[in-house]
Amino acid sequence: MSNGDPSPTSREGAPRITTDVAEAVEVLRSGGLVGLPTETVYGLAADASRLDAIARVFEAKGRPTDHPLIVHVAGPAELDRWARDVPEWAWELVDRWWPGPLTLLVWRSGEVHDRISGGRDTVAVRCPAHPLAHQVLSELGSGVVAPSANRFGRVSPTTAQDVVDELGDSVDLVLDGGPCRVGVESTIVDLTGDQPVVVRRGGITPEEIAEVLGVEVAVAGDGATVVAPGMLASHYAPDARVVVLHHDVDDATVVAEVAEHLVDDRGVGVLAPRAVEGLPFGAAELDPAGDAPDYARVLYSRLREADARGLGVLVVVPPPPEGIGAAVRDRLQRAAHR
Repeated sequence: MSNGDPSPTSREGAPRITTDVAEAVEVLRSGGLVGLPTETVYGLAADASRLDAIARVFEAKGRPTDHPLIVHVAGPAELDRWARDVPEWAWELVDRWWPGPLTLLVWRSGEVHDRISGGRDTVAVRCPAHPLAHQVLSELGSGVVAPSANRFGRVSPTTAQDVVDELGDSVDLVLDGGPCRVGVESTIVDLTGDQPVVVRRGGITPEEIAEVLGVEVAVAGDGATVVAPGMLASHYAPDARVVVLHHDVDDATVVAEVAEHLVDDRGVGVLAPRAVEGLPFGAAELDPAGDAPDYARVLYSRLREADARGLGVLVVVPPPPEGIGAAVRDRLQRAAHR
């Protein structure tokens, strides 16, 4: 794997937002960083064959160098390039969900550098469904690493402007693919053991994976060894302190929680699936998030709004923990962890 030539891409001033795929491909080939739209969140993309570009990803995000990256590929045919000894389970899941919001954790091939795997013998690979991401990957002819385009541990971006606001001139170009359709990161399933294990929840549930594979699928619990992105206890966090309530609390309970925090003279906001009746004066009610799929789509924009409004505390009622609602709750719990 070659380090490539030093990147000629200028980083003076804010990055340009564009819809020009050819320009994005050229920036990646030159060792630059591109804000890349996917159906889940915007990624900070770098050519996975260039160590200089990969190093810039860690620098831009402030990401620990032992935290693994996901390789994004154009299609199933690329899986054998980045992985070895691919199990039959992987191909069954690829047939069902690629392109889509499912990441496979498999044994890495010699193509994968330690900087990508975090020094582990595994690699996470996915094929994004966003049409612009697919065009970039097809024209580049290489995989890209593309962790979420935000500072490490912070709220993930779901629009092109979020990337600019979050990373500024640390990114060279942002490819604008509109708001992300799913809104939370992909499901990651570890296929390196005797049983499939979901190590990060997303829009594809363990039950759906089990149905396709015909075997029981486990879910990694809190405190599990970090083998993939998104497994840290504290993650996806705004500046506001997040307080997560039970999904079926009544309005009176929400009002009491808000009132408790208002006495400290801090800005207090509320995020819930629907409007909450009887909130005390001074509470900031964010627009209702809706059902679980809608909640997932707007989650990160609402967390960013809480910070933009200078709130000190955000009281949150999550959606029911079924389907993608479980992934939303997972993100909120990690955002609340201090």
